[in-house]
Amino acid sequence: MVHAERAALIEDLAKLDAEQWRTPSLCAGWTVHDVAAHLVDTARATRLGFVAAMVRARFDFDRQNARGVARERAGSPRETWERLREVAPRTSTPPAPLDTRLVEEVVHGEDIRRPLGITRAYPAEAVVRALRLQARTPASFGGAKERVARLRLVATDADLTIGESPDGPEVRGSALALLLAVSGRPLPPDALTGPGAGALA
Repeated sequence: MVHAERAALIEDLAKLDAEQWRTPSLCAGWTVHDVAAHLVDTARATRLGFVAAMVRARFDFDRQNARGVARERAGSPRETWERLREVAPRTSTPPAPLDTRLVEEVVHGEDIRRPLGITRAYPAEAVVRALRLQARTPASFGGAKERVARLRLVATDADLTIGESPDGPEVRGSALALLLAVSGRPLPPDALTGPGAGALA
């Protein structure tokens, strides 16, 4: 699934012009080019390499990510695209659950596609697995465990409910919309419904 998402994004990126590569992404402070460079960096990540990079960054995820982008962002979008194509088949991973790779590909795929008006019908399993992981991962590790603790998330397009408390304020939306919301991405006003929608958004 990870390789399929990488291939789909590479295909979409191949059609962009220079101006589109400079478009601000949904990931605050990063352009489309920056997000692509980040995906090169995360695809190259290994368990030992990730730990070493975090030590050098003094365990600051933002600093570590910024250094990765600076390292992998080539002089031109075409070069960065070539790097992404080269690393796409890799199976290495940092010391984290494998579904973090799905979070990377789906969420960052939307970071790029949405500002450019590109749509993708993601496989339901990929989105559901990414959402489940984000919902149980602490914020200190890039997840949303604390944000969703008192909510009840209900996917309208998948057999998925997240939230132990039946009395928690309900938030309804597509699995993709819920994934983006728990990942801190902006959504259209009607993407989520229910009494807990405001709290999650």
